[in-house]
Amino acid sequence: MVKITKEAALLYHSQGKPGKIEVVPTKPYSTQTDLSLAYSPGVAEPCLEIEKNPEDAYKYTAKGNLVAVISNGTAVLGLGDIGALSGKPVMEGKGLLFKIYAGIDVFDIEVNEKDPDKFVEAVKAIAPTFGGINLEDIKAPECFEIERRLKEELDIPVMHDDQHGTAIISSAGLLNALEVAGKKIEDVKIVVNGAGASATSCTKLYEALGARRENILMLDSKGVITSDRENLTEQKRYFATDRRDVHTLAEAIKGADVFLGLSKGNVLTQDMVRSMADHPIVFALANPTPEISYEDAMAARPDVLMSTGRSDYPNQINNVIGFPYIFRGALDTHARAINEEMKLAAVHAIADLAKQPVPDVVNEAYHVNNFTFGPDYFIPKPVDPRLITEVSCAVARAAMESGVARKNIEDWDAYKLQLRELMGQESKLTRQLYDTARRNPQRVVFAEGIHPNMLKAAVEAKAEGICHPIILGNDEAIEKLAKQLDLSLEGIEIVNLRHPDEAPRRERYARILAEKRAREGVTYEEANDKMFERNYFGMMMVETGEADAFITGLYTKYSNTIKVAKEVIGIQPCYSHFGTMHILNSKKGTYFLADTLINRHPDAETLIDIARLADQTVRFFNHTPVMAMLSYSNFGADQEGSPVSVHQAVDYMQQHYPDLAIDGEMQVNFAMNRTLRDAKYPFTRLKGKDVNTLIFPNLSSANAGYKLLQAMNTEMELIGPIQMGLNKPIHFTDFESSVRDIVNITAVAVIDAIVDKKKACQ
Repeated sequence: MVKITKEAALLYHSQGKPGKIEVVPTKPYSTQTDLSLAYSPGVAEPCLEIEKNPEDAYKYTAKGNLVAVISNGTAVLGLGDIGALSGKPVMEGKGLLFKIYAGIDVFDIEVNEKDPDKFVEAVKAIAPTFGGINLEDIKAPECFEIERRLKEELDIPVMHDDQHGTAIISSAGLLNALEVAGKKIEDVKIVVNGAGASATSCTKLYEALGARRENILMLDSKGVITSDRENLTEQKRYFATDRRDVHTLAEAIKGADVFLGLSKGNVLTQDMVRSMADHPIVFALANPTPEISYEDAMAARPDVLMSTGRSDYPNQINNVIGFPYIFRGALDTHARAINEEMKLAAVHAIADLAKQPVPDVVNEAYHVNNFTFGPDYFIPKPVDPRLITEVSCAVARAAMESGVARKNIEDWDAYKLQLRELMGQESKLTRQLYDTARRNPQRVVFAEGIHPNMLKAAVEAKAEGICHPIILGNDEAIEKLAKQLDLSLEGIEIVNLRHPDEAPRRERYARILAEKRAREGVTYEEANDKMFERNYFGMMMVETGEADAFITGLYTKYSNTIKVAKEVIGIQPCYSHFGTMHILNSKKGTYFLADTLINRHPDAETLIDIARLADQTVRFFNHTPVMAMLSYSNFGADQEGSPVSVHQAVDYMQQHYPDLAIDGEMQVNFAMNRTLRDAKYPFTRLKGKDVNTLIFPNLSSANAGYKLLQAMNTEMELIGPIQMGLNKPIHFTDFESSVRDIVNITAVAVIDAIVDKKKACQ
C-alpha cells in the first residue's frame, strides 16, 4: 500500500487551485451573441419551455448529468463526526470519482444539520437542481431514516453509498467467491462482524440473493446480537438470532463459510479462520487495517478466499466499481429512483464481468500478465473500462423493466458506444477504422512476435475481426509466451523465418531483392543473409504479395527500419521522401501532425513532400486538410535558418496546389487560433478556417510536440505513427506502444491495403 504522508496530502489539496473539482462552461461564450444566448435575453426561452413541461429540464439544463453529493459530516471515513465543513474534502473527492469514472458532474453540498427532519427538508428544497442524490458519510441510525424519507418523497434517484455501494460490490464478490469455492448461497453459514449501515445493507442484499436469515449471525461491539437483548435498533432487531449458545466472535465463526467484517482491525485471529469450514470466504473490509491481514489469513488457511478494502491485495471491495455506473444508468433513463431491481442488476453485471477475459489495460495497470477468474481474481478491478458499459446498461435496463424510468433506451449498442465515447475509450474515427477494416480483413505480418504487446495485439486484432495475423518468430517461444499470457493462437499463422523449412522462401526473396537492387550493389549472397532479419523477411512478404501489410518497430531502431523500408519496399515514384503522421483526437477536434518520426532535418524539398503526403493522408481519413506549416516565426519575419525552408515550401505548395488550404510559416498559436490569425494576418489563405493539419519544421519539434500533448492530456487519443509515402502498407510503432496503439495501427494498415496497395500520386 502506498504510504501517504500528511504533508503530501495537504499539498495535493492546496497546490494550484485549492480543492479537487471545478465548474467549466459547456457552450461557447466568446462573443456577445454567445453571452446573450447563455443568459439574458436568450435564457428566457428554455425557462418558459420548462415551465410548460418540467421534463424539459433534462433537455435544456445539466440536470440529467448532475448529482449532488450531500453530507452532514457525522460519519466521515474513519474520522467520525467531524462536522459538515471538515468533510468537504471527502465530498469533493467523491465528485472527482463520479467524473473520472462515469463522466457525471457533481456539486458537493455540506449541510450543517444533524436533525434528520431538518436535514431531509434541506435536501428536498434543493433537489430540483439535480438528476440524482448521493448521500454520504451520515451516521447510523439517522442515515436509514434520512434515506428512506428522501426516497419516498423525491422523484429522482437517491442512494446512500455507504450502505448500498459496499453491499453491491461485496455481493458481487460473494457470488463469485461462492462459485470458486463450489458452494451455494442458500446453504452457507455467514458471520457478519459489525452492525452499522454498511453491514446491515450488505447482509440484506445477501438475503435478497438467496442467503437464509437463519444461517446468519451478526455481531456488534457487545457480541452476537440476540433477540433477548434490550434496546435494539430496528436494523439490529431484524438480524437478531434466537440462538443462546453463541456470544463471541470465536464461538460464532466455528464452522462458518463466510465472514464479513465491517468493524475494526485485527479482531479476527488465525485460530478463528482455522475453525471455519473448508474453502472459507473472508471479507475483511475494515480500512485501512482489515479485521485480519491478508498474510495472516493465507498463512492460517491456504484455501481461504480473501477480500479486503485495500488496493494492494487481491479482490478489493471498492465502491467505485459500483456507484458511478449505477447513477450513470439511472440518469440516462431519467429514473425516479434507484430500487432493489437496479441494485441487483448491478450485482450480477459486476459478478459476470469478472468471469470475462480481462482487457490488457487492466493487466498493465497492475503489472501482471493476465488476470483469470479464480481465488485471486473474482472481483473486477476499478480501472476496468468495461464497467461503464456493463453496469450502466444493466442498471438502465432494470430501471426500464421495473417501471421507474422516464426515458427508454431503444438501441443498446448505440448506448454502449455513447458511453465509450463519453469516457474517451472510443472515438468516431477509431470506430470507423475498425468497421472499415472488418469489412475486408487483410493479411497482416507482425514482426516482433516474441514481444508481449505485439503478440497480444495480433490476437486482439484477430478477435476484433480486422485482420488475419501472421506472426514472425520462433514458434516454440511464441507458443510458450502465449501460454504464459493465456492467449489463444487458434487461427493465427506463425512463421519461423529461421527454420530450415523456410530456406526456399528466403532464397526466393533474396533473388527478388538482389535483382531489384542489383545496380545499387546488392548481391544475392548479401540479400540472402538479410532474409534472416525479420524486417527484411516480413517486408518481402508484402512486396511479393504473400501478405498485405506489415507492422514493426517495438524492438527495431527507426534508422534501421527506415533503411530496410526504402530498400525493400521503396518510396512512391512521385516522391523523394516518405514520412509519418500522428492523429490526435481531442474534445476540441481531430488534428493531423507530421512528420513525427522519419525526417530529422528536412529541407524545403523534403517539407514539400511531407505537405503533399499529409494532404493525401488527411483525405484518406475522410477529412479536408486545412494545413499550417509551423515555425518559430511568422510569414517571413526571420530570413535565416529553418523558417526559410518552411517559407519556400509554402510558396511552392501555394503555387502548385492553388485549391489547397495551406499557409505559413507561422507560430503554433496563430495556427490554432483563427481569430488571432485573421486579425493579425488578414492576407492568409486560411482566413476563416480552422486548422486541422500541422506540418512541423523538423523531427525534434514534431516528436516533442505530440509527446508533450500526449503526456499532458489524458483525455486525448493518439493514433500513430501512420506511414505516408511508401509503395506498400509498411507501418511502424513506437517502442512504448500499448496493445491498443498497435491494434489501431493494424486497422490503419488494413485500410491502407484495402484502399490502395499502391497509392496514386497526386
